[in-house]
Amino acid sequence: MKKVVAVTMLVLLLDQASKFYIKTHFELGESHEIFSWFKLVFVENPGMAYGLHFGGLIGKYALSLVRIALIAGIIVLFRKWLREGASNYLLIPMSMILAGAIGNLIDGMFYGMLFDSGTVYESSIDRWIGYSGISQFTPGNGYSHFMNGCVVDMLYFPLFSFNWPDWMPVVGGQSFEFFKPVFNVADSAITVGALLILIFRKRALPNGLDF
Repeated sequence: MKKVVAVTMLVLLLDQASKFYIKTHFELGESHEIFSWFKLVFVENPGMAYGLHFGGLIGKYALSLVRIALIAGIIVLFRKWLREGASNYLLIPMSMILAGAIGNLIDGMFYGMLFDSGTVYESSIDRWIGYSGISQFTPGNGYSHFMNGCVVDMLYFPLFSFNWPDWMPVVGGQSFEFFKPVFNVADSAITVGALLILIFRKRALPNGLDF
């Protein structure tokens, strides 16, 4: 249990510290190159991991409820796995996934109440509207309400890019960049945790141990 709590808290700390720093030091859309293949780019995402989203506020609320259900389900499963003596090959990756889900849920639920500016949904034009300037931490005097905040993303890895040959159908002549989405520590933790379980699935889920 201590390992589960330690991993979860460490990921959460890294996630929220990085988001707080970016939110209070970068303007929306601001970019800083660390290496040619790694940049810090501040974007706000009203939806899922890696910039994916759907709908307006209804879609956002639905996603928050899904995250809450996922977190509750994982916590219930942890109690089961600990009773059954699950190995660290399962507990550690799932702790990372749990922390990632909690980290992004915190943004969506509370950031609108904690900062004085942020991306908001304008129903009249059915779009999310950004802002100018650098946000200030103003708990209790935020730019929006409970569950109306946006997830802070900042990690951008443009590892390589090229143009598709003109003779290729559909994509011919278009540019391709890998990896294009901007994401955060929470997204990374979810992805790495899922990959670890996939890679070590035989050790993570031995002797009939399952979800």
